[in-house]
Amino acid sequence: TGPMGSECLGNLLRITVSAEYFEDKYLSLSVVDQSGTAWELHEAMAAQCGYTVTYSTWRSIEIRASALSCHSHLEANVFTVTIQIKASHTPDMSNATTHLKSASCHYGLWSPRELICESNYMEVSVGREVPQTIKDFVQDAPEDWTLVFPEAKAEEASIWQIVFHQPEEKRALLVSNAWSAGYGLNATDSRVLLRVPYAAAQVQLVKDQGITFSVLRSSTFYKYQWVILMVDTAVACPVDGVDYTNKTITWTVPKYIPPLSAGVTSFEDVLVEAGVDLHKLSAKEMASRKYVLLNELNAITMKIPIGAEGGYYKTSVSNGQLGAKYSINLFLEHQWEDNKWGLTKHTIIKEIETPFEQAEVAITNNLNLSARLMNVTVGMFLPDVELVNLTIEGVAVAVPEAVQHGYLIHRSRYANGSKAYIIQVPLDAPSVKKEYMREDMRAYSLNVTLTFITHPSNETFVIPVIALSAVKDAVLPSARGFCDGRNLHLIITRGNVGQNWLPFISDWLLTPEAAQKYNYILRDNGTHLAVSVPFLSSHVNYEGFHTSAIKASFYLTLKDGITSAQRRDFSVSCIFSPSELIQCLPNGTVIITAIKLVGGEDLDAALFVLRDRQCKPSLVTEQTATFKFDVSTCGTSRKFNSTTVTYENEVLYFRPGNDTPIYQLKFLCSYAVQQTADVQYETKKNPPPSIKPGFGCLALSLKLFKEKSYSEPYQESEYPVVKYLREALYFEVELLQPKDARLDLNLDDCWATNSQSQDSLPQWHILTHGCENNKDSYRTVFHKVNYSLRVKFPQHLKRFEVRMFAFVQGTSLFQE
Repeated sequence: TGPMGSECLGNLLRITVSAEYFEDKYLSLSVVDQSGTAWELHEAMAAQCGYTVTYSTWRSIEIRASALSCHSHLEANVFTVTIQIKASHTPDMSNATTHLKSASCHYGLWSPRELICESNYMEVSVGREVPQTIKDFVQDAPEDWTLVFPEAKAEEASIWQIVFHQPEEKRALLVSNAWSAGYGLNATDSRVLLRVPYAAAQVQLVKDQGITFSVLRSSTFYKYQWVILMVDTAVACPVDGVDYTNKTITWTVPKYIPPLSAGVTSFEDVLVEAGVDLHKLSAKEMASRKYVLLNELNAITMKIPIGAEGGYYKTSVSNGQLGAKYSINLFLEHQWEDNKWGLTKHTIIKEIETPFEQAEVAITNNLNLSARLMNVTVGMFLPDVELVNLTIEGVAVAVPEAVQHGYLIHRSRYANGSKAYIIQVPLDAPSVKKEYMREDMRAYSLNVTLTFITHPSNETFVIPVIALSAVKDAVLPSARGFCDGRNLHLIITRGNVGQNWLPFISDWLLTPEAAQKYNYILRDNGTHLAVSVPFLSSHVNYEGFHTSAIKASFYLTLKDGITSAQRRDFSVSCIFSPSELIQCLPNGTVIITAIKLVGGEDLDAALFVLRDRQCKPSLVTEQTATFKFDVSTCGTSRKFNSTTVTYENEVLYFRPGNDTPIYQLKFLCSYAVQQTADVQYETKKNPPPSIKPGFGCLALSLKLFKEKSYSEPYQESEYPVVKYLREALYFEVELLQPKDARLDLNLDDCWATNSQSQDSLPQWHILTHGCENNKDSYRTVFHKVNYSLRVKFPQHLKRFEVRMFAFVQGTSLFQE
């Protein structure tokens, strides 16, 4: 009960610590001696003193102690070990809680020689047998022998020194030096013990029957009264001999290896037993687990099916890939008699771990359509795996914080200890991407990366999770179209699939800047897209032309902004009167616009002419050509009748080298004839025109244009505009309201200042009383304003050009 438990297993004591009890805590392990001193159980100390610390499964930490371990208490065939565990939430072990566990075990009769092969050390203990003649001898001068071996008197322990037998030399170490070198030595009234870490300097690797052994050949000298006695303390432990084939672990241990059988001429097996986790298994138990134990002439072999009862799988990571290893803690006890030692007991503890085997992670997506939730299950995982964070749209998010991003994470545990993680994400979460598939289907895609950690190894691995769900919830964009007197209008309701769908006119992306360039109106509030284009514009198709009607159509396509795939096509068609193409002004001026019809896209609008081929269009767009001329010019013919005079001309298009027109648009203007009468008149000097002052509201605009063509003004986002000295600036002043053709716009004064205040000083006059400033080195230049699609009333605009200048004071640039 509680976080720690203990168990006696022969001459070994096992203490188990619940890893779950101490989850998310830093641990410090120590051994407490009889005086209450705590000795930290670090790696070197454990190997020297007879302790082994392992994570036996994902649920427990195991501490094994030898019967003759350091700091244990021996009394009447009972050895007692006290373990101290400190647990803290911080690495510096502040505010740690302390847990103590004492456990005692009886040890049975010792064999003359006992060998233990632990995972981190080798141990040999032999009996201290003193000849009877020495026991009966009475020394009359107790100190005499120390004159020969003075160094033996300096050793407090009864063990004097140890001699290592190596191929090239023999090396002797006193007990104190041996301890400093990492060896563990102990002596009781009846036994001498040597403990050797596998990494000790005098350890050799020796092969026997193809199996590698870690071997130390040594003799240990100890004092008894007036004599020094020697015992053979050779020890050997197999370090390999494990094979993995056909899903089976095969462990082979040779018998009677030379380092342990020096001087021996006869052997006889006494006992061969094996088990798991230091528990011996009967033949029946082995058969039920499909274990095989073979005691052959020269070797002992164990065969364990990978995955069999007694072992466990643990998670492993190799090169970032998730996998698993099967681990089992086997032990073998071999007892034999020989003519030198009598009975020898050899106990081998073998922690076996199979090679890495990559594992596939199952990912399933169960859509809860009624709740509009994606339920993604990731796993199975072994219990030693924990999800620590998610990477959502490139941002790492800890599991507790995932709920702030709309993610709910559940851990599902199963009876065998394994687990899976269930991630719930709303379909409408920002990180769930939506893409139109077909008809009424939308694809919802979740792309998140999960980061896991393994315990206790702290290895990390990531699993990309891509989950797709198809849902019948697509609402496609729809449109309605209508026309007014001079414009075509298309209003598109976006639906729920067009967030990334962009408006195109053919292959031309319709942006707000592009719309403004062509005098289109584009409005987009996220749910509705409205486009208005004039009847006479570059992107209107004219599909039919009759004397009473013109069919005009405007086509708009929504394309995927990422893939450019064509998604939806919309159009609006309206019937316009041909009178929209012609203006017959009272002063005899005719303005006629020719349009290219569908099928004549290859025509160059600039090559349209009137009957007099010298009459070219005054304004050309991709689709139209506009002519402005007097009825008495350009080959115009006229007809009279009693009430009207009719002027007729036609717009023609000729292929080069061909005098037969392929395009012919006839038009006429009729003017009413009142009557003919004799009129007497006389010249009279008319008074000069006068302008009467008045009051009213005028809406004016002042714009700066990029070029002399006055086709593209600077936008607000482009200010301030950087210009060099003497570089031309093109200004336009327009009367916006009222729209009265009888009004003319005249500029009186225009001046520049060094700040935004019109009254600030200094000032420089650009126009004075409507004229250029004759004091200016570079005088203002006026530009004529002609009729165009944008300019309906040329008299409402004034355009002028000014050279860039700077204010100076003396010879320095003037700054406010």
